[in-house]
Amino acid sequence: QVQLVESGGGLVQAGGSLTLSCAASTNIFSLYNMGWYRQAPGKQRELVASITTGGSTDYADSVKGRFTISRDNAKSTVYLQMNSLKPEDTAVYYCNARHLISGYGNYWGQGTQVTVSS
Repeated sequence: QVQLVESGGGLVQAGGSLTLSCAASTNIFSLYNMGWYRQAPGKQRELVASITTGGSTDYADSVKGRFTISRDNAKSTVYLQMNSLKPEDTAVYYCNARHLISGYGNYWGQGTQVTVSS
């Protein structure tokens, strides 16, 4: 069982920046593909950004050029740098860890609230 603990959420004005962190309780963090998802009120959870075990990244069109996902395997932590934030980025952000071997583990954090005021 892997526990994921997110931090870094909060209230920010439009145009501002935040960095989310997600620390994983595993010593084989490098074997997990990591992702950040978000869920706004009344909407489905959506993938924001992902990073593979090899470091390849992918982003939702709505955040390309503004958000950057990165990982530090030595610290078992994944980050989401969010710049030029917009009110529509307001949501609960969740960290996800999925073992590179299908069926070997898929874990979620408890979520952290990000609120962007206009």
